[in-house]
Amino acid sequence: MEISKKNIISIIEKVKKNDFKIVNINIFGSELLIDISTTNPTLQSKKNIENSIKSEISKNINEELNIKFNFKVEKLSSPQNQIKGKPIQGINNIIAIASGKGGVGKSTVTSNIAISLTKMGFKVGILDADIYGPSIPIMFDIVNAKPLSVNVQGKTKMQPVESYGVKILSIGFFTKPDQAVIWRGPMASKALNQMIFDATWGELDFLLVDLPPGTGDIHLSILQALPVTGSVIVSTPQNIALADARKGIAMFNQKSINVPVLGLVENMAFFTPFELPENKYYIFGKDGAKNLSDDMQVKFLGEVPIVQSIREASDYGHPVSLQENSKISLTFQEIAKNLVSELVKRNKDLPPSEILKITTMAGCSAVSK
Repeated sequence: MEISKKNIISIIEKVKKNDFKIVNINIFGSELLIDISTTNPTLQSKKNIENSIKSEISKNINEELNIKFNFKVEKLSSPQNQIKGKPIQGINNIIAIASGKGGVGKSTVTSNIAISLTKMGFKVGILDADIYGPSIPIMFDIVNAKPLSVNVQGKTKMQPVESYGVKILSIGFFTKPDQAVIWRGPMASKALNQMIFDATWGELDFLLVDLPPGTGDIHLSILQALPVTGSVIVSTPQNIALADARKGIAMFNQKSINVPVLGLVENMAFFTPFELPENKYYIFGKDGAKNLSDDMQVKFLGEVPIVQSIREASDYGHPVSLQENSKISLTFQEIAKNLVSELVKRNKDLPPSEILKITTMAGCSAVSK
């Protein structure tokens, strides 16, 4: 076969796959320069392409050629490159609640948002994904509870434990109170997948996922397993916590993840003594998370003060949001309303990952088909 650009292209087309395409071919006597575009950056993939092309050319052209390759790696920008999980029937909105740093009250915020949403008329569940430090069972007074095994369409499923109208699954149900969970990443991920897919959650407007601190293995496992609708970041006002909260926001904003950050909650914003309810003492600094929300262009959902009753309510397994019309319960109610409002915007502006959408009517929130 004659050495020509047309003939070389026809030869390469015989071995061409979807993982590469010919950009250009230049022939200089016995030297052949082939420009190739590929979406696979690995050395093994490039070597396989080179070998297959060289082999096919040698079969069809008798002359000995000096073949050189120039690879250009293209990044996939389509949604197929994003880390997305498969939807769970009946669950309409999945909200990941995260913090870059431990000890900022993420589980406290999660439990009280869940109660506030329930009081607003929503069906709510919590997946306690903090494998190494589950605290949701304590906060809902269900430490000794065990999920029941039920038969659903011939398959054995876990039935979440229900407390105060919230459906809950946690690794804490399967370990003893004094037992440390010493698992590597794959084991933790497997346990999470069982709680997600081997459970019968029923109909939920919201599944709140209480993530562990940081940006690691468990976070990626959740994002791969579930189509997370949006995320909430919890932080305290001091700089050391804000630096980690910034990383948490950056994680969800990664192109491969692309989960909208619905807002930022500032916990331990100020201290108010019981005997001086109008006084505010900014122990950890003032407006740190509020300023971060401005910098990162993320909605500020609200601030939660350091109040003794919040700690006592959590320790006794009776979230403070259960109190009727107390100042703190109204604070969490406002945060929950702001969260729903941001979710309404998210579902309006971006493709929904759920069957039902949240709508607002006459100043109140509702779920509609």
